[in-house]
Amino acid sequence: MNRILIITNVAADADILENVLQKATDGPFEIERATRLAEGLTLLKTQHIDAILVDLSLPDSRGMDSFHRLFSAVPYVPILTLNSEDDEVLGREAVQHGSQGYLSKGHFGSYLVPQSLRNVIQRKAVEERLYIHKARAEITLNSISDAVIGTDLAGNVDYMNGAAERMTLWSRAEARGHPISEVMTLLNGDSQKTETNPVKVVLTQGKPTSLVSGTVLLRRDGSEVAIEDSTAPIHDSAGRMVGAVIVFHDITASQAMAVKMAHLAQHDFLTNLPNRVLLTDRIEQAIGLAKRRNSQIALLFLDLDHFKHINDSLGHAAGDKLLQSVAKRLTSCVRSSDTVSRQGGDEFVILLTEDQGGAYASLTAEKILAAMGAAHSIAKNELHVTTSIGISIYPADGLDAETLIKNADTAMYQAKEKGRNNFQFFKNEMNIRAVERQVIEANLRFALERREFILHYQAKINLITGAITGSEALLRWIHPKWGIVPPGRFIAIAEESGLIVPIGRWVLREACLQNKHWEEAGLQPGSIAVNISALEFRRHDFIEEVRAILLETGLKPESLQLEITESVLMREAESSVAILKQLKQMGVLLAIDDFGTGYSSLSYLNQFPIDVLKIDKSFVQDIGSVKGNGIIASAVIAMGNSLKQKVIAEGVEEQAQLQFLKEQHCEEGQGYIFSYPLAADQFTALLDQGIVGTAIH
Repeated sequence: MNRILIITNVAADADILENVLQKATDGPFEIERATRLAEGLTLLKTQHIDAILVDLSLPDSRGMDSFHRLFSAVPYVPILTLNSEDDEVLGREAVQHGSQGYLSKGHFGSYLVPQSLRNVIQRKAVEERLYIHKARAEITLNSISDAVIGTDLAGNVDYMNGAAERMTLWSRAEARGHPISEVMTLLNGDSQKTETNPVKVVLTQGKPTSLVSGTVLLRRDGSEVAIEDSTAPIHDSAGRMVGAVIVFHDITASQAMAVKMAHLAQHDFLTNLPNRVLLTDRIEQAIGLAKRRNSQIALLFLDLDHFKHINDSLGHAAGDKLLQSVAKRLTSCVRSSDTVSRQGGDEFVILLTEDQGGAYASLTAEKILAAMGAAHSIAKNELHVTTSIGISIYPADGLDAETLIKNADTAMYQAKEKGRNNFQFFKNEMNIRAVERQVIEANLRFALERREFILHYQAKINLITGAITGSEALLRWIHPKWGIVPPGRFIAIAEESGLIVPIGRWVLREACLQNKHWEEAGLQPGSIAVNISALEFRRHDFIEEVRAILLETGLKPESLQLEITESVLMREAESSVAILKQLKQMGVLLAIDDFGTGYSSLSYLNQFPIDVLKIDKSFVQDIGSVKGNGIIASAVIAMGNSLKQKVIAEGVEEQAQLQFLKEQHCEEGQGYIFSYPLAADQFTALLDQGIVGTAIH
């Protein structure tokens, strides 16, 4: 039911209108009446009204002022004015200002009045719906990030959304009526020449189109933006083309991201060096060029020595900084035409695009070794790291990238076996060793669970009394097919692969259990010495592992002696001091193994809470030899005595060596002259019987 408000002070007019509206066949209408404008305005505030019939001659308001006040109060309600027949001019003026029409007096009783009123109400409802749709479309277009510009059939701008204003730097008001080519100037991204606006193409051809790739929008202030678009014609209800619309967006960021992603796909994220993918492509290109020129190329495969120790002790953040520092030094050692790449982890490969007989490869390798000799300042630490380098040459060592990389990798392992911090050229026989290494590593991975490891024990002897003062636990691998595998064949591989950590943990637990067993049997085994690898020593949980194993086995800390090589301790001397002090607080005995083979600083040696110095067997074997006079052994013994540290000589095999050591006041010895390494049951008998013979005396 529609509610109609009639505002007039002429009661007869109101009665006629109310009567015709109530009798209308397309009704019914509900009528509200007011005789003054103020009364009508008050009623409009409290009542829902669908249409208003108003006389513009009221007691409290007259003429267009009455209409303006009413329209201002309810612009969304359709208004028809009631006019005398001789004053229709006022009715037409009201229509021009928003009225929906006017009724002339004398015709108020016509059956057309309710029909006209119904049409007005329906038309206003349709207009309101259209307004809502238009407002919704306007809000939507101004909310999207894509720019939208509409033109008429002549190509002049008649619409712009907010994004288009921001993109072009033209306001909608300023752009209206201007040619699209002026508001939206397009350039070729490469040539900077003006491109035809696709709106002109659409208006000519009548079908959708889009910009060519690489198009740039020249904004009003002269700046440029890379864009993508789609352009389509606009048709009226009859299908006639009346204009066009272009939708476009800024692709500068996405283009930059695409370039970045393409770069990341071919470069290492940490060092920004070419990765394996890009390196392989460059190697293949270099091979193609070398074929045409009948020349050579070289590959250098580098692996940082003991890099895992730095990661384990200082953390991955410091390790990453070190890799970045290494990358810069490697790049500075080669020509701009060469390629330095990171393969992953601490491995790098360098492609030397022109080389003859490996001469430039040798020169570059020597340059790299020298450059790597200087300390890296990382996280307030002075870190030293060396590298082992393997070199392969095209075409002698391979005809494709994969083979050249594999053979350079093989030569690199040969460099590690030769003591690290050197370079080796690939030789065909290296492949045999490489295969052997892979087989050993594969079998090592199952040796623990298959219980193929055992420990042998070698006695340490007091050189004055001949009493057994302790033992050293030595690892042995009994392979079911190969038999006894010498430690020299698998220990280095275990360290390189990281398997030394679980193996070392097993050795420590097994040695502690055995020493505890001897103690409980009433024997006097003394302390048991266990060798600790660099990888174990630098692990963040090493100290807790030692404490847990002692607690588990029940062995007293003073019955355990941990042996760490001089080179491991000096690699990061300051952190070594901290670790040793914690172990010492636990009560564990500490020994420097292979003493004299490293480069100890006397200041650090005095800081290390060391109980024992073990003279390396090479210096012991020097005693009494043709060229040797035992001077280094003498110096170590004297140093140990002055530092109040026990000195043990390793590798004592001859009577002359023993006599010399006793004369120099060396406290203990270890070697074949006293006892070979023995299985646990054999060593038990040795503890029970003591050293037999006259070796000591």
